[in-house]
Amino acid sequence: MKSKKFIIATMVFGMAITGSAGVYAGTKLQKITAYLNHSIGFKVNGAAYTPVDNKGNTLAPITYNNTTYLPVRALADVLKVPVTFDAVANQVILGTGTAVPDKDTLTPVQYSNAQKEQISKAFANFDGFKTVYAPAQMVSGDAFQKAASSEDGVYFLFDHMRVNVSPRDYSYDYKGDTIKLSNGTEAKWYSPTSDSLFLTYKLDDRFVTISSPDKALSKAQLEKVAVNVVKWSK
Repeated sequence: MKSKKFIIATMVFGMAITGSAGVYAGTKLQKITAYLNHSIGFKVNGAAYTPVDNKGNTLAPITYNNTTYLPVRALADVLKVPVTFDAVANQVILGTGTAVPDKDTLTPVQYSNAQKEQISKAFANFDGFKTVYAPAQMVSGDAFQKAASSEDGVYFLFDHMRVNVSPRDYSYDYKGDTIKLSNGTEAKWYSPTSDSLFLTYKLDDRFVTISSPDKALSKAQLEKVAVNVVKWSK
């Protein structure tokens, strides 16, 4: 079976646009949209234009289920630019240069054995609170520094983020905005001071509080990280 990367590089894909009626029917479009529905993003490096083929004829778009598409491979041939697939960002890229990473992309936190031992010891300092919960993902470009125990919990310090795991609900005494995380968990945004912003939610028998002390991370980014704080399996 051909790899997904090979198929993407050789098949005709569609890029959503507005425009005139389509020219193909049913079965062929099913083959095209079968890949379009897998959350593959598209980027075109360059200004807006009306695509034409190598004979100067305007390319006819394809309309299916009220969405209009243009063939990306044809555009690449006309523009004389390469088509590449960035598997990490899940994007088809038209043009040269390095793909710009999605600012909200998450990457696994790679804990060393020494760090894992440090984290386990930090949780072990609390009776009845020894089960380790830790961030499994972080925003791309961030980096884990250390974990340590505080007065009433364990905190994980990153370059741009702090994650605190505690039996205490820090948000209780503050007004804020209640939201639902992507996994359905109820969480609360609140500001103890005018220049601070925290996100707290309940996870099993404890509370997780996430913030970005240097304000480098957005609410959306912190909410994505929040659903990736997990209990370590033994």
